[in-house]
Amino acid sequence: MRFWIRSIAMQLLDIGANLTHESFRHDFDAVLQRAQAHGVARMIVTGASLAGSEQALTLAEAHPGRLYATAGVHPHHAIDYDEATDARLRELARLAPVRAVGETGLDYHRNYSPRDTQLEVFERQLRIAAELGKPLFLHQRDAHADFIALLRRYRDRVPAAVVHCFTDTREALRDYLALDCHIGITGWICDERRGVHLRELVREIPPQRLMIETDAPYLLPRTVRPQPSHRRNEPMYLRHICEEIARDRGEPAELTAAHTTATAEAFFGLAGAGAS
Repeated sequence: MRFWIRSIAMQLLDIGANLTHESFRHDFDAVLQRAQAHGVARMIVTGASLAGSEQALTLAEAHPGRLYATAGVHPHHAIDYDEATDARLRELARLAPVRAVGETGLDYHRNYSPRDTQLEVFERQLRIAAELGKPLFLHQRDAHADFIALLRRYRDRVPAAVVHCFTDTREALRDYLALDCHIGITGWICDERRGVHLRELVREIPPQRLMIETDAPYLLPRTVRPQPSHRRNEPMYLRHICEEIARDRGEPAELTAAHTTATAEAFFGLAGAGAS
């Protein structure tokens, strides 16, 4: 009973969950129930393609006060971006459940879309955010120099920007903080193979710039015990991520939860908007 009361009291907010993923179709309601039971009252459903953004909006409209959406095209899908996509993203971004433009940015790790196309599509979405006054939900992997150069040109024209699923270096972190960006930390911090450096870097993020996310169904925290038989991540594990981050920051988990939730509420314009 103590665990139940404590987890609900924490009232976490997952800023990045890919709940439109097919792996959630068979037990979607149960996923939301488990999230609620672990204190994750609200979630931002990531739109990473035009179709995915439409689906994220549909989920947000079906669960008002609990789910919200972003609308954007991930760099992996930049090759599919056309005039119709741009026009529809502008329409979606004007709708109340859609709280940010993205997921957008650059990914030179996979290069599923040509780099020049990624740059063009990233800038088009930066323009949408600037023209509509929407926050940015950003992705960057192995493309920091080009990413930060383009972001600098638009940063003072958008109200806020979060570098989602941050896994980069101290130098990159300082570049983002110098631009007054928010930083999203996922279960990558729990990965002893790739995320150890984040345990130190997370101490350098001011509380008013730190937010937390699962990036479900990806990045199941490797320190969750017992490990589930499957590898699907889900929002219920945000509590575990919060506790790991709190330990690394040298503060109570309840304080980390309170700060990250308040920061996310302010970023997405959700202050005072509780789950229904």
